[in-house]
Amino acid sequence: MYKRLLLVALALALVLGSLGDVAGIAAEKSKKLVIAVVVKSIAYRWFQRMAEGVQQFAKDYDVIAFLQGPPVADSAQQVALIEQLIAMGVDAIVNVPYGVPENEPAQKEAMDNGIIVITHEAATTRYAHYDLEAFDNKSYGEEMMRQLAARMGYEGDYVQFVGSFTNASHMEWQEAARAYQEANYPKMKSLGIFESKETEAYTVMKDLLKAYPTIRGVLGSSALDVVGAGQAIQEAGLNDQIAVVGTSIVSYAGELLKTGAVDLAMCWDPALAGYAACVVAYKLLMGEEITDGMDLGVPGYENIRIVINEHGVPVIYGTGWILIDASNMDQYNF
Repeated sequence: MYKRLLLVALALALVLGSLGDVAGIAAEKSKKLVIAVVVKSIAYRWFQRMAEGVQQFAKDYDVIAFLQGPPVADSAQQVALIEQLIAMGVDAIVNVPYGVPENEPAQKEAMDNGIIVITHEAATTRYAHYDLEAFDNKSYGEEMMRQLAARMGYEGDYVQFVGSFTNASHMEWQEAARAYQEANYPKMKSLGIFESKETEAYTVMKDLLKAYPTIRGVLGSSALDVVGAGQAIQEAGLNDQIAVVGTSIVSYAGELLKTGAVDLAMCWDPALAGYAACVVAYKLLMGEEITDGMDLGVPGYENIRIVINEHGVPVIYGTGWILIDASNMDQYNF
């Protein structure tokens, strides 16, 4: 019981941003379900937006739900947080892994301890009760390529970025994009997939511009990839010569969308993804079955599709991507 009260106190401290009066209300809240969301890094606005969805879920479902992550994207720190949550005895963990393989032992440990585990951006994971994706990764990668190809005039060299080579979703997007290009746009050529480590796309892009002066396109996976690449391209005065398309949000890429250094930001609303993942965890905790075609009650997840991955983990797919350019960015200002 003491551990449970301590857990609730810590969870409430994260939610409320203060330890004031937490101990006094911990006992009152101790019977509520506790769902913890662990992300790559709490420093990113992407995950700060996700936290809004988690907080709204907590209010709507009358549970304790909170989001936490390391100050920088680092698998070891993320695993340490999961291990702390296991020791605390949370009811469910939603994990958005920086590196899927690195996080899997901790996810398995949580499952072995009777904790519900839901992952996001980890469709290839070996250990989770469910993985939830805003969309089918192959389809998203193909759409990314269609958008880039149109802006490149369907010819020329391009480079691809992933936040980490072990980020399963990023690699799926880029591999699907390249396969689609090779099948449909023979005059285009990928110069390779490069790792940005989430925050180093600017430096990598500057080096690539020197090494490959023929670059005419960039695809980005991390929310900061197109930002770093766009900054390097803008500094080089190449806005009109190089097309930049990839995952990002307006609060990151907005100024570059205005200048044309970034042509298109593709994303899903992380608040809705966080909310939907928590709904899945909640339903499992309540003994409900997750079924193909189910409406999770969240926009973009009204008619989910479930596919079992090669490791036997059911992957939930929504239909939630958004295309953002300078003409509509005001509609998606998060």
